[in-house]
Amino acid sequence: MNDNQTNWTPFPDDNLLGLTDKNQINEIEATGIANAELFIFELDTEILISTSLILEIHKIAFGKLYDWAGKWRVTEVTVGQLIPPKPTLVLQAVYQFIDNLNFKISIAKNRSEHIECLVYAHYEFIRIHPFNNGNGRTGRILMNIVAMKFGYQPLELYFREGESRKHYIGAMKEADNGNYETLAQLIGEELISF
Repeated sequence: MNDNQTNWTPFPDDNLLGLTDKNQINEIEATGIANAELFIFELDTEILISTSLILEIHKIAFGKLYDWAGKWRVTEVTVGQLIPPKPTLVLQAVYQFIDNLNFKISIAKNRSEHIECLVYAHYEFIRIHPFNNGNGRTGRILMNIVAMKFGYQPLELYFREGESRKHYIGAMKEADNGNYETLAQLIGEELISF
């Protein structure tokens, strides 16, 4: 993961509203994310995670500004030291991820297994990087669907400014190297039952 992983879209003029003011763009993106978060609060916790659900969340979050909202990635990307699947393999990777995630959710019985599921939901989604942009934010919303399925409150994981973001990025870099402990610890520290 590079340090730009969680930054807003780098091309402010490349949006449906023709906005160039970074603050206006951030405001509309923040509203879209808030709407996507409200949307998941209204879901039945028994809902199975699916490709259509993930596309819908991404579309709600980013559809007001971007034509790529709610569409799988069609370009090659690099995420820090990781190279996510080629665009032609994104859908297959997403289907496999969803199958694995729904299975893991169905067998998770205690807090430590719940944390393992949440780590998988967040990290693996971001590793696949299925969208042009907004993967981190969509991955967090997806992780929060899983958290709510297990009876926990949504997690923030990091804030845009300050040390928590650096700590999060460090945890994601460790996960890139196969060590999920710091990410699990971050999630565990925030995990609060409803």
